[in-house]
Amino acid sequence: MTEQFDLLVVGGGINGAGIARDASGRGLSVLLCEKDDLAAHTSSWSSKLIHGGLRYLEYYEFRLVREALIEREVLLRAAPMMVRPLRFVLPHSPEQRPAWLVRLGLFLYDHLGGRKILPASGKAPLGDTPEGRPLQDWVSQAFYYSDAQVDDSRLVVLNALAAREQGARILTRTRCRKARREGGLWVAELEDTRSGEVRTVKARALVNAAGPWVSHFLQDDLALDTKSRVRLVKGSHIVTRRLHDGDHAYILQNHDNRIVFVIPWLGEFSLIGTTDIPYEGAPQDVRISPEETRYLLDVVNRYFKKPVAESDIVWSYAGVRPLYDDASANPSAVTRDYTFDLNVPDRQAPLLSIFGGKITTYRKLAEHAVQKLAPHLGVTKGDWTAGVPLPGGGFDDPARYAETLRHKRPWLPERLARRLVAAYGTRAEALLDGANGLDDLGPCYGADLYEAEVRFLIDEEWATSAQDILWRRSKLGLVVGEDCVQRLEERIGRKAPEREVDAA
Repeated sequence: MTEQFDLLVVGGGINGAGIARDASGRGLSVLLCEKDDLAAHTSSWSSKLIHGGLRYLEYYEFRLVREALIEREVLLRAAPMMVRPLRFVLPHSPEQRPAWLVRLGLFLYDHLGGRKILPASGKAPLGDTPEGRPLQDWVSQAFYYSDAQVDDSRLVVLNALAAREQGARILTRTRCRKARREGGLWVAELEDTRSGEVRTVKARALVNAAGPWVSHFLQDDLALDTKSRVRLVKGSHIVTRRLHDGDHAYILQNHDNRIVFVIPWLGEFSLIGTTDIPYEGAPQDVRISPEETRYLLDVVNRYFKKPVAESDIVWSYAGVRPLYDDASANPSAVTRDYTFDLNVPDRQAPLLSIFGGKITTYRKLAEHAVQKLAPHLGVTKGDWTAGVPLPGGGFDDPARYAETLRHKRPWLPERLARRLVAAYGTRAEALLDGANGLDDLGPCYGADLYEAEVRFLIDEEWATSAQDILWRRSKLGLVVGEDCVQRLEERIGRKAPEREVDAA
């Protein structure tokens, strides 16, 4: 018998996972399918920030900035273990923007979103200070403001977990290869990309959250045409060893009026990005170019005293942003706002396609998406996600919670406790359940990654390869050796897919 659901969500990025969570929490039966791993593409290649988008004010995107600033506060409360406050230092470059304009932008940034948790902006101290020491002597003035940092791919997993807790089915490595309307329903063919097995399911509504493939899915898999088109813009990042002391980040203005972030990352690294370049190729083939690498290094070296060379890069990555094509000539000016294409011909089964969006506003996007579908699905429950913690949330201070975890388990090393809390929050208790010492966690694969955590990720978080564990459920791939990868693949029992990163 063919299974039937209220909603079939195609795409396991942040938008798809967020919609599955919201819809299942309103009582809908939901099936989400993703052809690869959760967050395998755009949602794991971001700048890892929850932010309002200070530079979007220049493009008069006031509604988008306000919504993003409000969502920043929501997410700081929903997932404090992985959405963490981050102060940014903005060295003033008078050739790009006058100081009065920067101060005006920061004033608006402070007040547009009803800021409550984060401190207000101000003038940053320079000279012999943590903020001033790394900078070139020509920098005579700087400002600061606050946003937040996030583990982007884990945020996707948390939303998928939340959806599952509400009854949703999550199928990874499952491609929706075809769907058609029939008898008031969608009839979809789902293919297991590992076994080739095909199943047929029915749904009262279909959400196309395929990200960079949203237009491809519409035209090739659904055989539909639409005036809405996705515009792919490539964003690339490089990672170096830590470039400065202190917990603050930098936002650097460039001569082309773009900005580049230098963000402290994972304790010992600096994350530098991003670029904005039109992209025409296949999304899965995207790579950072030599020109982008030089661009990022040039911006950093303009501001930082200590030169940074290509040989200092330990990792690089690139991704494509599936933005709504608003015909802007400048890729940086293309709106980061989201657009819906709701297709309901002659009261047939609805199709909702998602164009654009950004990780900061995914929850609001999901809320609006389900609101669009609600009249067609008979949904009566109202909006509910704003005040509900994500799985593992529900506490205030990650450092204090890590101390509590160690108080219960004095044998747990502090570094490991902090990493587990940052990744799992209160779910770390379940991961460690039954262990009375490090030996009880099983073999260590490197970088404090024990068998207990590997088993937890396989059993609870849809991990099926070393890549899933080392690059999306964590970023331990930066610090472990090839022997760890091989041992993990032997443990999991399948060959590793091609690397989804560019090793510098």
